[in-house]
Amino acid sequence: QVPLVESGGGLVQAGGSLRLSCAASASIFRINAMGWYRQAPGKQRELVADITTGSVTTYADSVKGRFTISRDNAKNTVNLQMNSLKPEDTGVYYCNVHSRGIYHWGQGTQVTVSS
Repeated sequence: QVPLVESGGGLVQAGGSLRLSCAASASIFRINAMGWYRQAPGKQRELVADITTGSVTTYADSVKGRFTISRDNAKNTVNLQMNSLKPEDTGVYYCNVHSRGIYHWGQGTQVTVSS
């Protein structure tokens, strides 16, 4: 069973929107924080946004006001609504789940924003 399953990436023009979703399998429980990271070509992986069990959110400065993270604790899912996308948002987006001291990573989904 794949621990984390991501969906929703794709190609969009600048100014457009995409919604990423990540579902954690039943093998991951007692989840604490859930979040999204991204890695652009030639750059290090960086935090985009995360959200605690109590829905406290953190955003990278570059996405504040444009991206919204949300989660459904009952379904073990986390979503990232991305609006007003820019070419610099291009990269591979990874779901991350923190559970019992272990950080689980998704396989990554490509987001490409054309100018």
